[in-house]
Order: sequence, then C-alpha cells, then structure tokens
Amino acid sequence: MNGELFDIMGWQAFGDWGTSRLRLFRVEDGRPRERCDGPGIGALDTAPETILREALAGWRNQGDPDAIRLTGMVGSRNGWVEAPYVECPADASGWARGAARLDLDGIPVVIAAGLACTRPGGAHDVMRGEETQIFGALRLHAPLADGRHLIALPGTHSKWAEVENGAITGFRTFFTGEMFALLRDRSTLMRAGDMHASADEEEAGFGEGLARAAQDPSLLGTMFEARAAQLRAGRTASWALGFLSGLLIGNEIQAATIAASAATRVCLIGDPRLVLRYERALAGTGLSVNSLDGDNCALAGLELLGSAA
Repeated sequence: MNGELFDIMGWQAFGDWGTSRLRLFRVEDGRPRERCDGPGIGALDTAPETILREALAGWRNQGDPDAIRLTGMVGSRNGWVEAPYVECPADASGWARGAARLDLDGIPVVIAAGLACTRPGGAHDVMRGEETQIFGALRLHAPLADGRHLIALPGTHSKWAEVENGAITGFRTFFTGEMFALLRDRSTLMRAGDMHASADEEEAGFGEGLARAAQDPSLLGTMFEARAAQLRAGRTASWALGFLSGLLIGNEIQAATIAASAATRVCLIGDPRLVLRYERALAGTGLSVNSLDGDNCALAGLELLGSAA
C-alpha cells in the first residue's frame, strides 16, 4: 500500500472487525507492518475489549499505540459500543465526524460510524465496515470520486453501493455470505454425496450454479437441486458446495444489476479469493469490472478518521 497516504508519527492499531473475523494491523512509520487475526464480533463469548487486549498484547511489549481505529460490527448494537449511523447521501467528512470515541487503558479509540439509507419504496438498509472500504477506495483511486459509480463489496452481507461525486447516495444488502454458511453447515443439502474434497468439482459446481441462476431466478426453487443431484446424478458434496455458491452469487448479481440497469461498470472491493468468484460471475453481464483489495481500502478509509474533530 502507498505509505504516502499515512501521516502517522508513532504507531497505531487499525482494525476491521466484522461479524466473521477481526483483522488488526500495526501501522508504523506510515505503513502497515504486521497483521494479526481474531474472532469476529458474531463469535465472541467474552467482552470485545478483552479480545482486543489479547490481540494487541505482543505489540504492546514495545509500547502502547498512539491510538486505535476500528471499523465494522465492533460499532454495532452487538459490538463494543454502538456508533451512530450517518444518513445517506454521505461524504467522507460527514461520515468521519460521526465516529464514536472512547479509550482502552488510556489509549484513544475511534470506532467508525455506519451508514443508513432508505431505498425507493421505503425499505431501510444499513452497513458497517463497507463504508470505510468505499471511502478508502475513493481516496486510493481518484477517478472513483468523480461522477457516478457502482461499487460491490462481497462478503457475509454483500453490499452494492451507488456513489456520486464522492458521496455514497444509497446501497442494497444481500444476505449471500451468511446464507451460504448456513446452507453449508446446517442444511440437509450437503449431506447426501461423497464428502471427499475436490477443488475441481467445486469449481465445476460453481459454474453450473451460475448458469442455473441465469436460467431460473427462483432461488427457493433451485437450491434443493444441490441435494437431488447428489442422490440422483452421482454429484459429490464438493460439487454441491460450489453449486450453492454459484447459485447464491449468481442470484445476487442478477438482482443487483437489474436494479442498477444504468450502470456500465462495477468496482469490486473485498478479499481477493471471493472477488475472483464475483469477477467470474460478472463476466457475462456486459459490465466492465475493476477490483480492489479490501484490506488496502479499509486501511485508507480508517486513516480518514484521524482528521475528524
């Protein structure tokens, strides 16, 4: 990451703390130097500040950080402290001013605000963490801050956001990642075939799931095909896993791109492995795609919190 974006004199801890995991970075001399991972807010059975102390312990042997900046579900009602939602349309400065502030053992802590919007038709939506990546992306890539853009952030709760002249004007959430985890871990759909893991069969299943989503948008009417194919066509559990992934991602993209029918391009932000799947799924939509690393965007977005009063 370009260190010129940072103006840090000592070291600080930057964290993206979502539902599924904590990604914590030691940022020193203007650059992210080390990273450690921890459990997500959704998996905690102890206080978040206890987990944070444990994650920081090795680094604090060399002295405490000047500050801690966090984004994600750590600022939710089920997190450490509830940071407010800033209403859309929201630009980076308005969002940064909404951050919650507290301390950990005397160390200043800033927790990013979330964003809220009301979609056409009156439905409410919220995000926490993805807005930090979006504003970071606008900072890293100046063309995104000019004109209208569609930005997709695959994940546990995938977001599709509309950005205009540097402000997030609205967005829509898809339950894709969490639904996939529930189907994989708790449903009967994965319990009928050979459990031997095969990356090739999973990829084949993913392609068939994408094709099936394009043929039939009825998700509830196609999901059971993952089990039936294991029972009747000799498909493996690996194939079924890929099929479900393709089905869910394909369904998400169908709905999101129909809603954004005027868009000609989309920017993907997230984990490179998951982004690759979305790139494949978007290949047949006619949209041009560019992709950015989610951690880099989150770090650049967290840097914006330093100048907020």
